Amino acid sequence: MDAERGPVRSVLSGARRRSATTAPGPYRPLPYPGRPASPGPRTAPPTAPWILMYHSVAVEREDPYLLTVSPERFAEQMDWLHRRGRRGVSTRELMRARADGRAERLVGLTFDDGYADFARHAVPILQRHGFTATAYVVPDLLGRANDWDPKGPRKKLLTAHEVTELAEAGWEIGSHGLGHQALPGLPADRLVRQTVESRRALEDLVGGPVTGFCYPYGAVDLPATLAVRDAGYDYAVAIAHSPLTGRFALPRCYVGDRDGGWRLRAKRGRHRLRDTVTGLRRSLPAGRRAAR
Repeated sequence: MDAERGPVRSVLSGARRRSATTAPGPYRPLPYPGRPASPGPRTAPPTAPWILMYHSVAVEREDPYLLTVSPERFAEQMDWLHRRGRRGVSTRELMRARADGRAERLVGLTFDDGYADFARHAVPILQRHGFTATAYVVPDLLGRANDWDPKGPRKKLLTAHEVTELAEAGWEIGSHGLGHQALPGLPADRLVRQTVESRRALEDLVGGPVTGFCYPYGAVDLPATLAVRDAGYDYAVAIAHSPLTGRFALPRCYVGDRDGGWRLRAKRGRHRLRDTVTGLRRSLPAGRRAAR
């Protein structure tokens, strides 16, 4: 990586392309790894992993969308996780660890939109603690700017070369759609394009598998989850808990520049409460859910 962005230590190379997946069967909300698909009345409902949602790590004088965390605050947040015995990991690593029953102290770290400041500011802080993370990028807009945020500051996006360097250094690269377009309401052919073609473009770029998807704006509906699943992704992240919560609509916790340790602790508690409520509602018989 160039001198302005600082070095990204290479820890992974020669990744093999992911093999084609088999055609899925009829849709149902998919369970989390290591959990039963249809919990009985005495089985605890599945729980969602704790995943933090970041966008930009930089210094901005104006931030109307509250998407930016300063490097100093981000360092404090990572220090807090480290002191509490937690390790930040990519969503890919988190899901694999959950499948193996070894994710108790892990927290997912995600960065939406693929801002260039991820490499410049976030990566060195993450490396300091031995953390990993996922950067969800927009392949049609690499090297350009966040023009979808008309009222916010112009932020440069990662270039194709920077994305390649990050992938070679072991950072997970996921898809954020082709052009940062919300998926709900799109016709089927455009859903296929946003999911299948964005994955193919990124796999060609990084020379390895791209297994994670992030819904632009966090907007998700049932056809969107079906399109993502059918495109061969292993998981997808959204934002809020919902009736679609599951492997292809993982909820995440927004983190802003005001969030110190006590606020992160409170958000962790709120995530667990919402997860419990969502799980209990989904475990109710269909008739009782409809009545509510």
